[in-house]
Amino acid sequence: MTLDLEPAATSGPAADLDDLWERLSRLEQRIRAAVRERRADDPDPDDPYRGQYLTPEAAERILAAPAATGRAGTDLGEPPPPPPGSRTERLVDGFGLLPLDLELLLVALAPDLDTRFERLYGYLNDDLTLRRPTIGLALELCGRSGAGASRFRFTAQAPLIAGGLLEITEPERPLLSRGLRLPDRVTAHLLGSDEPDGALRGLVHVGRAGAGTPPQAARRLRATVANGGGLVHLLDRGGNAGRLAVDALAGLGRRALVVDVTALAARPPEAVVRALAREARLSGSGVVLGPLERLEPERPERAGLLRELCAELAEVPLLVHGSRPWDPTWAQESPVVLVAPPLDPAQRAERWAHALGGASGVPAGEPSGEPEGLYEGVLGPELAEAVAPYQLDEDQVARAAGVATRTAAAEHRPVTADDLRAAVRAQNGAGLARLARRIEPAVGWDDLVLPEPTARQLHELALRARHRDQVLGQWRMRPGGGRGRGVIALFAGESGTGKTMSAEVVAAELGMELYVVDLSTVVDKYIGETEKNLERIFTEASHVNAVLLFDEADAIFGKRSQVKDAHDRHANVESAYLLQRMESFDGIAVLTTNLRANLDEAFTRRLDVIAEFPVPDEEQRHALWERCLGPRIPRGDDLDLAFCARHFELAGGSIRACAVTAAYLAAETGRPLGMAELVFAVEREYRKLGRLVLESEFGPWSRASGGTGRA
Repeated sequence: MTLDLEPAATSGPAADLDDLWERLSRLEQRIRAAVRERRADDPDPDDPYRGQYLTPEAAERILAAPAATGRAGTDLGEPPPPPPGSRTERLVDGFGLLPLDLELLLVALAPDLDTRFERLYGYLNDDLTLRRPTIGLALELCGRSGAGASRFRFTAQAPLIAGGLLEITEPERPLLSRGLRLPDRVTAHLLGSDEPDGALRGLVHVGRAGAGTPPQAARRLRATVANGGGLVHLLDRGGNAGRLAVDALAGLGRRALVVDVTALAARPPEAVVRALAREARLSGSGVVLGPLERLEPERPERAGLLRELCAELAEVPLLVHGSRPWDPTWAQESPVVLVAPPLDPAQRAERWAHALGGASGVPAGEPSGEPEGLYEGVLGPELAEAVAPYQLDEDQVARAAGVATRTAAAEHRPVTADDLRAAVRAQNGAGLARLARRIEPAVGWDDLVLPEPTARQLHELALRARHRDQVLGQWRMRPGGGRGRGVIALFAGESGTGKTMSAEVVAAELGMELYVVDLSTVVDKYIGETEKNLERIFTEASHVNAVLLFDEADAIFGKRSQVKDAHDRHANVESAYLLQRMESFDGIAVLTTNLRANLDEAFTRRLDVIAEFPVPDEEQRHALWERCLGPRIPRGDDLDLAFCARHFELAGGSIRACAVTAAYLAAETGRPLGMAELVFAVEREYRKLGRLVLESEFGPWSRASGGTGRA
């Protein structure tokens, strides 16, 4: 028999394949010798039913035969060592194989490369249905006895079995009669394929080296992995840990197998974990796992999965990243803990430029739509300013860049700042929407009528949100104490003075959505439940790029009181929790209150911006009347907005309510809006607010209202 194998179908180096063919040729010679010996002892070698039944005479010959010595008949000597740098050598080193293990592996591999080995193995097994080698036959072909110590190379702890290189079939049979087969991925690897195991599709992808990594952190991580750091935990401080891990492995010449933790939690753990460990060892890769919080390791079943994963990957670099500290119970081995620092503005812009440059080729045949110089890692000033406020990890940046590029390409134009903002908003998960009311901003600075000091405070809030990474992260202007990089603002003023609308305008300026916390879903009469609800809100808010609004915040941020009973004590515990949680918050939060004096002073100290919203003066009221009525509603000749602004001291919210009521009245009559409708609406608003309706305020229009309705 001559092997007829085509190395051209593989992608590995020719030296690797030559070594494999040479070893299989040696195996062929052993099989030839075994067949000759078997035929020499067979009284009827041409029996067409051989291997399908056992005659009494054959049974007598078996009983009279001496015990198996394990000799294959031809002594070819010890096989040569694998060539340096070959796949075979990496396989031996990566899995800790002995020379015998490699020979046993090749015996099991042969039928996958030439179907004639199947018939030969059926003949040697004396059973035409056993077309793969059994453990007994494999040991015989390697010159070993089935009763010797070599049989222990097939235990669950042996390298071939524990590493997933060999699978033992028909476990119900006696050990020597059990079959052997190679997983398809191992065969493909020996033939030169580097494609990850098909069992890992949708779970693992090969990470690519990118841009925008802090160089000092990357050097430190590379040194840790190179010096034998098996398990490393990257404490993520800015969504950069995943990219840092991939770049560090690439710098060491290793592939990075990036695991989707959400998909991992949804798969049956045993087969997936073993396939992942085998893939990493076959390819000499490192494994990147995270963000850890998405795995929810606090759940017992997920903690067990993480513990099993760490145990299986003990021989390869495992880089776990996440924002929460490592729990020692998650693995038998304690990790090396490193901090992944946030990106500075230049590195962030470089990452966006790299992602946009890569995404520009997604829609085939479409114009790239990219700014000048983008492929050189340069992001235009307008786009750089647009992405500055966002906290995104690498995957989110790549997805957002793809969305923005496809949006622009569909309209045959370059990517704009609005495209990027909309694409970033699309990356927000739905978790926070279940806990707060989502508002997509539809107003801007021109819609606000505020005094100059208040407007300056709002602009300062947007400024802080846009540059917090540089000031709080890069310049470390808020060090120690577990303090976050969040921006907290208080809007204080009477109802209707524009606090909620101002928060919406700030969110629009930053290109973010506004989430209004519904206090009815937060406050709970049972002790400790309010804190749990707030923790869920803060946790979800840290995963989205949005402005979090606590309307009527004094309901939960009130002053701590003197402890007189158990309720006071637990109310103070709730306030103390909020004080700590707000300080460690990494997002943007706005608190609004009608009664600033009711807020605890400790909250006030932690606020970055305090904006006072006074009742509007006459000039501002006139502007509000103009804005609220708008240009579309037909106006009567008697409409006197200056009179309304001068006589009716109303806040912006009340003025809007009056304008809407008057518009309904005008729509009912079919006439242009006049003072009769407007004065009637004001009178109704006064009564709704509990204010006295004085004729002196209504002046010449008092007869029109008459305290009862329209003239």
